[in-house]
Amino acid sequence: MDDNDKFVVTVGRQFGSGGRELGRLLADRMGIAYYDKELLLEAARNAGVAPEVFERSDEKFPKFLSGILSFNMGVNPMSFYCGPTSISDDSIYRAQSDFIASLARKCSCVIVGRTADYVLREHPRCVNIFVHAPLEERIKRIMTRGDRPSAEQARALTEKTNKLRANYYNFYTDKRWGAAESYDLTIDSSSMPMTDVVEVVRAYLQRRLNLK
Repeated sequence: MDDNDKFVVTVGRQFGSGGRELGRLLADRMGIAYYDKELLLEAARNAGVAPEVFERSDEKFPKFLSGILSFNMGVNPMSFYCGPTSISDDSIYRAQSDFIASLARKCSCVIVGRTADYVLREHPRCVNIFVHAPLEERIKRIMTRGDRPSAEQARALTEKTNKLRANYYNFYTDKRWGAAESYDLTIDSSSMPMTDVVEVVRAYLQRRLNLK
């Protein structure tokens, strides 16, 4: 694929709306790379930071983590020793953003969350979508996939997670999480089967980006 033909699809999503599933299916359907949690591992590797440090700050509002996080990565097949280091939430965000930008330069891909739409705001072929669904549908999905056993617990989880995501997004960007004007396309994942939702998004991308 020519450099001018590369494109990126970013997926913002309400917790329980199936945004991750849509992103993965869309990437498979279009034959491009998919990144979600993988972003954390690769960004951590590039920064020489233990992946669990990135995991603790994943899409969460910056906080004072006992002043400075100090760690010492041991030698193992998945990491390399980098000596005593300290890192802030802001440093984690910058490392992850740098990795997202490098991905966009290398290949066409789908990236879920992590303010990728804002990080790539100057990318000429980046399309930003947001996936949402009514609360009751999100509760059903959360219970079906086994994240929580009861509707009450599922409701609490989706409300807490969405609040964290909104605070994170609103802090690091000049846009509002979930607001229609922040994205190119928003879609209710409960409006039709997920395979049909994927086809609707794919058709939009084909027209928007003039894909063959």
